[in-house]
Amino acid sequence: MSDQETTVQTSLQGIAKKAAKEKRHRFRDLFRLLNEELLLDCWRSIRKDAAYGVDRVSAQEYEEQLEENIHRLVERLKRKSYRAKLVRRHYIPKADGKLRPLGIPATEDKLLQLAVTRILTAIYEPDFLDCSYGYRPERGALDAVEKLRVTLQFGGYGWVVEADIRGFFDHLSHEWLLRMLAERIDDRALLWLIKKWLKAGVLDTDGQVLHPQTGTPQGGIVSPVLANVYLHYALDRWFQQVVKRHVRGSAELIRYADDFVCVFAHQQAAESFYRVLGQRLGKFELELAEEKTRVIAFPREGPEAGRASFDFLGFEFRWGTDRKGRAQLKCRTARKKLRASRKRLAAWCREHRALRLEHWFKQLNRKLIGYYQYYGVRGNYPSLNAYYNYAEGQVWKWLNRRSQRKSYNWGGYKGLGKHFPLAKPRITRYVPRISRQASPA
Repeated sequence: MSDQETTVQTSLQGIAKKAAKEKRHRFRDLFRLLNEELLLDCWRSIRKDAAYGVDRVSAQEYEEQLEENIHRLVERLKRKSYRAKLVRRHYIPKADGKLRPLGIPATEDKLLQLAVTRILTAIYEPDFLDCSYGYRPERGALDAVEKLRVTLQFGGYGWVVEADIRGFFDHLSHEWLLRMLAERIDDRALLWLIKKWLKAGVLDTDGQVLHPQTGTPQGGIVSPVLANVYLHYALDRWFQQVVKRHVRGSAELIRYADDFVCVFAHQQAAESFYRVLGQRLGKFELELAEEKTRVIAFPREGPEAGRASFDFLGFEFRWGTDRKGRAQLKCRTARKKLRASRKRLAAWCREHRALRLEHWFKQLNRKLIGYYQYYGVRGNYPSLNAYYNYAEGQVWKWLNRRSQRKSYNWGGYKGLGKHFPLAKPRITRYVPRISRQASPA
């Protein structure tokens, strides 16, 4: 590690230690940390192949005069003459046919946002609760899925509140967010910088410039940590300090970004929480999607066991039995996600069928392996195998449409598979078999 990296890490570690030790401390002089050393260190983490923003300056072009560009950026920050550029909007298709808007900042804004993200992470990571899994170091969606599995399997919870916040990233209140940040940050210059990004105009695909009054652009590097700060105050702390203390029996919240589920031991506790959840989020100008929010009876035994199910982070959860007839929580790929994955795979095979075979199979196997790495949890092999069989059928179909004549019968295709084998499904993540004595309950 270079002296520059050591200095940067020491500064951030000092902030993190202070934040962990003094929970009410408000940090000052953070803006001065946005110096050339920190920005040069952050540049190593910038994706060099990412899409460019409205200024059409790619990372490779910015890097050609990196030290000079960063020096000029720091000078503009010192003079308070920095101006956030418009965010270029890009749309990607969702599984339901709708489009999800993404914001693509300019390269220089990405770099500065990453530096601020590292500062905010140092401050807030000691504050964030264990129930939060999204966009945090050494945590991810599969960790949240595993936590939910263990909690339900061993915790004695029979009721689930499945909730969805309508357009969270679009409706996040700037005023509330800045008030929340001020709980830990006593630095007007840094809050001024964050406000500039929140208020930055958005260049839509039709050339229209939008000036959002709420929300933070999905795709902005600083957006995830800001979203976590918002829901830390609006949801996580309230659940931990108020809900769990006042409801009957035990209760747990598991959240990944704006996706969350709450589990309860008793029906009354679940229904009471459901009644007040909308009011709580409404206080912070958020709204529940009522059609996607519900209370679910989720008994592990009895005549109703196994009838109810719910989805979380692409998986369907349902009670079943193991080989010895004991209650076991089943976790498989959610049907909607499986259908969407099949649809994307079929479209890719159709669009890329003209590639040379070695390239076609190489890219296809990357997609299959990526699918197995996420959905390859213990007990989900049948879903993986169904996806593999579908992929094999699509390969055979589109290989025979590369020309006007049918190229392969099934036997010929199997022979081809010896030279270009498809990646076989495999379990990539095992949930530890935890004893009841070691369970969270």
